[in-house]
Amino acid sequence: MLCVNSVNAMFHKIGLYYRTVRYLKPRQVGFRVYYMFRRKFYSVIGYRYPQSIPSNSVELKLQPSIPAYYSYLGNNTFQFLNLEKGFENSIDWNYADYGKLWTYNLNYFDFLHQPGIDKATGWSLIRDFISNSNYLKDGLEPYPISLRGINWIKFFTRHHINDQKTNDHLYAQYYRLLKNPEYHLMGNHLLENGCSLLFGAYYFNDKKLYDKAAKIIKSELEEQILEDGGHFERSPMYHQIILFRLLECLNLAKNNDLFDHELESLLIDTCKKMIRWLNAITFTNGDIPLVNDSASGIAPITEQINAYARRLLNTESTEKEKITTKNSKEHKEKNDNKSLCSIEAFVVKNGTGYRKIVGDDYEMVIDVGDIGPDYIPGHAHSDTFSFVLYHEGNPIIVDPGTSTYEKNERRILERSTEYHNTVMVNGDEQSEIWGGFRVGRRAYITHLEEKSNTIKAAHDGYEKFDIYHERTWKFNHGSIVISDNIIEKENGTPAFSFLHFHPDVHITINNDYIIAEEIRIRFLGSAEIREKEYLYCMGFNRLRSAQKISILFKSRLQTVIEL
Repeated sequence: MLCVNSVNAMFHKIGLYYRTVRYLKPRQVGFRVYYMFRRKFYSVIGYRYPQSIPSNSVELKLQPSIPAYYSYLGNNTFQFLNLEKGFENSIDWNYADYGKLWTYNLNYFDFLHQPGIDKATGWSLIRDFISNSNYLKDGLEPYPISLRGINWIKFFTRHHINDQKTNDHLYAQYYRLLKNPEYHLMGNHLLENGCSLLFGAYYFNDKKLYDKAAKIIKSELEEQILEDGGHFERSPMYHQIILFRLLECLNLAKNNDLFDHELESLLIDTCKKMIRWLNAITFTNGDIPLVNDSASGIAPITEQINAYARRLLNTESTEKEKITTKNSKEHKEKNDNKSLCSIEAFVVKNGTGYRKIVGDDYEMVIDVGDIGPDYIPGHAHSDTFSFVLYHEGNPIIVDPGTSTYEKNERRILERSTEYHNTVMVNGDEQSEIWGGFRVGRRAYITHLEEKSNTIKAAHDGYEKFDIYHERTWKFNHGSIVISDNIIEKENGTPAFSFLHFHPDVHITINNDYIIAEEIRIRFLGSAEIREKEYLYCMGFNRLRSAQKISILFKSRLQTVIEL
């Protein structure tokens, strides 16, 4: 029996890898193999990247940007991801006890732009980093090189620093990045590589860096920014990060005439498109829905991005731009301008799949899209048909968010179906999330129908059981009705519908309904309500106890939210 179990486990693992790798682009696989063999070859011949290359820098002009979050606390003490570390003697730029993401943040140098950092402090930290170049590990990877390069150049520009030794070190880092764009990862990493190479090109007046940057930025913007304006990894947090980075590039290109302005119009159009999506998805209190990999305290907030964009784009109405769909317009006409709600996110074929529903006193974001780009679903969760509800500007039903990128049980849980406001059938995941950033089998939308006040969709995440999940949202005066239908040949497969409440929301269970603050939620059908606690993510490494309910049902369930 032990031998049989081992064989089954082996075949399961092989299948899992196959279901994951089969979606990768040939380019990703090719560059993984190429970089691996090149590293081995460099090791054999003893090649090391130069730490210094003679350079000639240019003094740039940049408009004021968005301040960074406080992360340098003074006296060689840093706080990233809500974890604080002080270094007594010298800074360990390879410090790994808090995980790789914390080490990455230490090497980004975002803190150079936090309020209160003066020239002497920032300059001292940069020199300390350079003095430890021989011992750097994670900090020499393409992604931290990319962010650090931009931050150093912005800092040098603001304080009019022109130090030859430092410039030569930075120039060598850029040529290391030039040889190692993250084609094996793609996604936001590769776009960040391109944006940083653009900063390096301008700072060093280097046409070779510029050509590479322009090529990456053009191709990746076409690939990564979808028709509705959303970023293709379907994370509002990463959307904010990428939009901020593109605004930084626009700042650079608009205020310096070293190269032609081929990228400027592309950046302007893309930023405007992304701003419209961000404003549509942002709640009236300024929150973003924490769907997929999203957390508070990481990206610039929407209000900051709007203010920065207004300065760069010379417009006063950026943050007021809203997206009204054809459906909502038709609905308004049919109801003599007394519409039940409006849908404030693009309804397009090749979009993120998010819909923002706005009623008289509520806002709801729902997910009726696929989980993300097939070849890079690392920031995706198993959350098809999940939703987030705000009432009178306050969070009521929420996405629990993200608190860690470490490969542990917590990471798996936060990406799982049961940690989202959707339905789990037969105790299985909609999409086969595993590891820290991997997905095997994945759910696809098989049907999507949208009317004036109704959205109906189905997905095939349980196709292996010959089961499909169909969910319908109907928006009425004073209520939202969510209907779940488990489509199967033989009725009786158990299913759970989950609702996660914000930590500030207290719920009371009464037979077939619950009370959540001023909202009553009724469950129609053969349903069993169960209550339990869960941990809501207040940010990375910050968790707070909250209430959730699971509703056991078979075949059909109707959830009526009375507002």
